[in-house]
Amino acid sequence: MAVVTLHSASYPAVPAAVSDARHAVERAAAAAGVAADVVSRVAIAVSEAATNAVVHAYADRPPGTLSVAAVLDGQLIVTVADDGPGVRPRADSPGIGLGLALIGRLSDGLSIDDRPTGGALVTMRFQV
Repeated sequence: MAVVTLHSASYPAVPAAVSDARHAVERAAAAAGVAADVVSRVAIAVSEAATNAVVHAYADRPPGTLSVAAVLDGQLIVTVADDGPGVRPRADSPGIGLGLALIGRLSDGLSIDDRPTGGALVTMRFQV
């Protein structure tokens, strides 16, 4: 099976972009024939990952970029990346710490890595 790119875009890492990214991936997955229950899980997971980037990656700096991609490669693989300092705990976190756990429950596979160029990369996998 060939890899099919469903969505690939960069957004400013601001709160309004979370909705834009979510809806773009949601529409692309639905148009590709991904089952509605999977599309719903993907949409929530993308919102959580994008929100984490907006809230945490640029907490002490001006907002940067939020990159979101979705590909079909035997499964739906969605990535959310930022240009922040990478995956680091924050004592002053405004969240309650459930976002990544929720993504883990919604997806069929989750990895969170520091990008070689800086920032974090969240990769979520969904069976289709």
